[in-house]
Amino acid sequence: MSTIKTLTASALAVVALVSLSACSDMSRRDRDMAIGAGVGAVAGSALTGGSALGTVGGAAAGGIIGNEVGKNKR
Repeated sequence: MSTIKTLTASALAVVALVSLSACSDMSRRDRDMAIGAGVGAVAGSALTGGSALGTVGGAAAGGIIGNEVGKNKR
């Protein structure tokens, strides 16, 4: 069952990332933050065996990192 949860979380994160392409009015920093949150959610889910806490924690960490990376781009 753990593999199914991991695949489901990964698929949802991919769908979320693809749907962000429709947000053309986002700033580069906002886009980097959203992408970081999506990647972090997938990584957190994979590293913790699909736990919800790991997914949310990974999304939060990824969003923060993406925000900081986006801050330095012009």
